[in-house]
Amino acid sequence: MTSPDFTPLAINLPDVMAEVSVQFARYEKALTSNDVDVLDELFWNSPHTLRYGATENLYGYDEIQAFRAGRPAQGLDRTLLKTVITTYGRDMATANVEFQRTGSAKTGRQSQTWVRMPEGWRVVAAHVSLLA
Repeated sequence: MTSPDFTPLAINLPDVMAEVSVQFARYEKALTSNDVDVLDELFWNSPHTLRYGATENLYGYDEIQAFRAGRPAQGLDRTLLKTVITTYGRDMATANVEFQRTGSAKTGRQSQTWVRMPEGWRVVAAHVSLLA
């Protein structure tokens, strides 16, 4: 049942889609080049932010930042096989990708929830996993 206060969201508004796509591209470039400053910038600086990785569960910005600082800078190249970005209204979006790391036969999956904050678009939740 729909709440009487529910207002349907506009999905994939072109200007919002363009904004999120730019930030997602910045994230992807920073990820594959190990630009930790940009990666740190694009995650919401909050104890509520989380990132479930292929081998780790990180709760809060501080844990995510510490993980990034200690992560090896090699083997980060990957090919995006499929990217789906969906925006919901003007202030929320999801970005989901299938990827393959260079030299690996495994397919990976990454999902991100983006929210427009006063300081700009930020990832508030992320998940990375590999298919066997």
